[in-house]
Amino acid sequence: MKELPQRVVIPLSQHAGAPAKPVVQVGQEVKVGTLLGEPGGFVSAAVHSSVSGKVAALGEFLLPTGRLSQCVVVEADGRDEWEALQETPNYLDLPPDELKARIRAAGIVGMGGAAFPTAVKLSPPKEKPIDVVILNGAECEPYLTADHRLMVERPREVLEGLRIIMKVLGVRKGFVGIEANKPDALQAMEQVAREHPDVQVCALQVKYPQGAEKMLIKALTGREVPPRGLPMDVGAVVQNVGTALAIYEAVHLGRPLVQRVVTVTGEGIKEPSNLLVRIGTLVKDVLQDCGGLKEEAVKVLAGGPMMGFALGSLEVPVMKGTSGLLVMSQAEVVHTESFLPCIRCGRCVDICPMGLMPSILSVLAEKGRYEEAKEYNLFDCFECGSCAFVCPSRRPIVQLVRLAKSQVKP
Repeated sequence: MKELPQRVVIPLSQHAGAPAKPVVQVGQEVKVGTLLGEPGGFVSAAVHSSVSGKVAALGEFLLPTGRLSQCVVVEADGRDEWEALQETPNYLDLPPDELKARIRAAGIVGMGGAAFPTAVKLSPPKEKPIDVVILNGAECEPYLTADHRLMVERPREVLEGLRIIMKVLGVRKGFVGIEANKPDALQAMEQVAREHPDVQVCALQVKYPQGAEKMLIKALTGREVPPRGLPMDVGAVVQNVGTALAIYEAVHLGRPLVQRVVTVTGEGIKEPSNLLVRIGTLVKDVLQDCGGLKEEAVKVLAGGPMMGFALGSLEVPVMKGTSGLLVMSQAEVVHTESFLPCIRCGRCVDICPMGLMPSILSVLAEKGRYEEAKEYNLFDCFECGSCAFVCPSRRPIVQLVRLAKSQVKP
């Protein structure tokens, strides 16, 4: 961004798992990188200040998801002073446990959207040996180009992040999967990968949702993750290219995760851009940095048009998993006052990449038969939105699936 935010709202729960526990008090002076919240459990992540200044409040604030969550508000002093950072030139000589400890201390989570704590993902059980690491550069969601720009502008750092991941897991084979419609990213990554024969850069078919973990594993290795299984069940770990860059900066430069690249785009924004945004910056400030909204803007999504969700307010913060802000115009939005009953056309079944029956899942959720929905592999749905996109009845299939998931245990 052109200017640092004057005020940031940093959630203590912007990752999968337990919220971070606050370790600061109102009135306390902080710097960029000061620890604000320590992990609240094994599946959790640390949270750091993204600006220097003073803690102005601790309390519940609205998140992009529409939920209230405990946050730390920091009023910036404009000096942008960092905590002392320790650079490690020979970082690949460090033992795997030390590398993993630095990743955990930096509060790194999956930056493709899931925001699962990275240190946990890099700690598979001994009975699930990993033999391949995949770096996800597919970025198949329409409109979004944040990962694309990272690979074009910082390919060496991204690849070094992959090598750190491979060192942590003791893996000798790494893939970088990039869709074929990104030739400049492919060229940039292939150029730096020539120095490392254990890393292979692969051009992938341009097909949504190619960037989903299970789809990526099948495309690059031929392995198929079983129903209700995880990538580690087939010996694979998948990480986003943004996560790889954050890992490199944490291990080599000692930087915690306090900023990320966010795509700001759509027909409703005056100056579409990819911005390096401090975590906790309010969405309204990010949009203003891109020239503000056009008159025809009617909806702002956090994420892309397929898996993103509409914001109820612009007074919400950018989080670690915020990959994009899509500002849609009146012409881009299809308005419908209600949805129709399922007509059993089967289009959603044909298009589902997981081979599920979205029509049945949506009907069961609509009728409150949530436990029965589990019998149709409810939790194998990763909410790509393909079913809702093709539904002639305009049924909110993904929202109904999310409702069912929230009502039962996996």
